[in-house]
Amino acid sequence: MRNFMRAIRPGLGALNRTSLYVAGVGMVIMTLIIGWQVFSRYILNDSPSWSEPLSIHLMAWFIMLGAAVGVRESVHLGLDIIRYMMRPGIQKIMDMISLGLIVFFGAAMTFYGVQLCMGTWTATIPVLGWPGGVDFFPLIGGGFLIALFGTERFIDVALGEEIAADVIVQEAA
Repeated sequence: MRNFMRAIRPGLGALNRTSLYVAGVGMVIMTLIIGWQVFSRYILNDSPSWSEPLSIHLMAWFIMLGAAVGVRESVHLGLDIIRYMMRPGIQKIMDMISLGLIVFFGAAMTFYGVQLCMGTWTATIPVLGWPGGVDFFPLIGGGFLIALFGTERFIDVALGEEIAADVIVQEAA
């Protein structure tokens, strides 16, 4: 298992970096769209109708991708005060339970996101003209990445090879 994890870690690192950069680009594009909306509303007195739904869609993408990156880098929210008071063996058990729940949550997001996507595909997002199911793509993609990165961290903790929080810096070096 250790060799398998070492073999796939560069690919997971590339996927992690790509997710981070796509989230960053999405945030910049959303900021530009909102800036254009404000300019056109108050200066041109003609606000584009597509700007708000597109911005919300982009925001969903960068939130979900950022959450997945946070899982891989172990910077997601957590209450560690009780964990640090425990013995190392108990800490490992607590980490594995936490990561198991994260994997379960990501898998559930993916599964139910697919269900929602299929159930709303025939509807149309009025302003954009996209199928309604497109709204759930960030949930599906983000849930899959959360489950994938959570599984990686779960295996690392189980093997005793926990990754440091600055995993991107280490991989780039």
